[in-house]
Amino acid sequence: MHELSAAFGEAFRLISTMDGDLMEIVLLSLRVSLMAVAVAALIGLPLGAAVAVVRFPGRGVVIAVMNALMGLPPVVVGLAVYLLLSRAGPLGDWGLLYTPNAMVIAQAVLVTPIIAALTRQTVEDLHGAYDEQLRAFGIGRRGMIATLLWEARVSLVTVMLAGFGRAVAEVGAVIMVGGNINHVTRVMTTAIALETSKGALDLALGLGIVLLVIVLGVNGLASLMKATTMVRADA
Repeated sequence: MHELSAAFGEAFRLISTMDGDLMEIVLLSLRVSLMAVAVAALIGLPLGAAVAVVRFPGRGVVIAVMNALMGLPPVVVGLAVYLLLSRAGPLGDWGLLYTPNAMVIAQAVLVTPIIAALTRQTVEDLHGAYDEQLRAFGIGRRGMIATLLWEARVSLVTVMLAGFGRAVAEVGAVIMVGGNINHVTRVMTTAIALETSKGALDLALGLGIVLLVIVLGVNGLASLMKATTMVRADA
């Protein structure tokens, strides 16, 4: 019990003094996750909006697949990206394996279906409300998609926050493609796993506290924005 109390005390000291090793890991985690969400948004936002607006054969199957992909197993994604980036893989010559860029790719693959599926639902709700009005103005499909994305911007920020929360807490895929290399690819989740296995609970607890604060903060912000949106809609 005394050892655990001492570990918590040291963890809070590391946080309060902004320990160099801890901050390096935290900042890399944030950089990788933010880049992954940005890539996922560039793909998922227009894809989800297009599926919401355009009617085509097999649309129901596409929606079902998009929803199913929200639950992609991280280790399977990690394995697929590893095979893609390994020396024997089609992108092996790029030398991306065991780099932060490989981790960005793995996280983006996990987050893109989440953003696409949630965007599709959000935009589809708006499309039902504004379809006749947009058609009356002679707005085509591309213009309609752009308009609906803009009108749903507040809700879509919440969607991207959800994607960020998923990305920053990921461990399985990033450790497979990043390798958990100290000062290179070590992020919060992989460092927590490593330090705990080594018995170095002070750093693991410090990173765990920071990660918990980030995830709770992101979820709280998403809930606040959702509540604000609902209040404006009622008004």
